[in-house]
Amino acid sequence: MRTLIQIGGVLWIVCFIFHVLFWRLFDWSNDLESINKVNKSIMQVLNLCLMLCFLIFAYISLIHTDDLLGSALGKTMIAGIAAFGVIRFLLQFPFFELRLFRSKLVLFGALVIGIVYTIPLFQ
Repeated sequence: MRTLIQIGGVLWIVCFIFHVLFWRLFDWSNDLESINKVNKSIMQVLNLCLMLCFLIFAYISLIHTDDLLGSALGKTMIAGIAAFGVIRFLLQFPFFELRLFRSKLVLFGALVIGIVYTIPLFQ
């Protein structure tokens, strides 16, 4: 179980890097100009806050693995992280075009994260 949680920590680092690249990958400097200032700000602030969450999840998973697995609070944290992945997986269906390769990649990544953190809950 320890290895699964640590794999999850690495996956959160990958998610963090992916979100760092959003401005370039999705041409946000130009693309977000077409929406009002408040919505533009909300998108960027939410992305930055998600990036912080991803770093926190990675840190806890990689540095405090035994605490996650060995305490009630740790199990609760694992359940929350698993729920994050599962909900992200489910939201992919109504909000994204699954015919695109990148959407399928995100769908797969969210599923893997959900599974990696769900398995230790049943041990």
